[in-house]
Amino acid sequence: MIVWLNGTHGAGKTTTSALVQQLLPDSRVFDAEKVGETLMDIKPGLPSTNNFQHWPPWRPLVVETARRVLDYTGGTLVMPMTVLVEQYWREISAGLAEHAIEVRHFVLHADQATLRRRIEGDTVLGPSSFRLEYLEPYAEAARTWLHGEAARTWLHGEAEVIDTTHLTPTQAALRIAESVKNG
Repeated sequence: MIVWLNGTHGAGKTTTSALVQQLLPDSRVFDAEKVGETLMDIKPGLPSTNNFQHWPPWRPLVVETARRVLDYTGGTLVMPMTVLVEQYWREISAGLAEHAIEVRHFVLHADQATLRRRIEGDTVLGPSSFRLEYLEPYAEAARTWLHGEAARTWLHGEAEVIDTTHLTPTQAALRIAESVKNG
């Protein structure tokens, strides 16, 4: 099984994923960003882009890496990764479905003011204009496909929105783990 934590920067994906991993037996965290970082290290570089997710190899490599890890270890992969382009999510979820991998898709959400405050006040990564640039694309994805009825049409079931605006990462992790355990 994959527990996919989606949402934009500042929603709490990384922190929450480590906590979810502690709550789910036989689980591991796999950050698909590392696949993108591997692609970014290719020399000479791939065609210029502002987001490695735009490179066509990224999506099937995420599927294949997750599949191979699950084949090797079994259990659950907790994957904190923002995917805001609907077509990219469809490619990933369809690829996982081809391998009969169950996906529980959670969207960690917070209001725009909270996200901005978290990003600007981040004491680990520091304030980031890159991260702030994703607030509006996230809001657009939330309006058009990521939340609501459109999110409930995936082959793997519905995306469950966890509003982290007033939750601690521990509270969010507990809600996710409970939802996964209750099926």
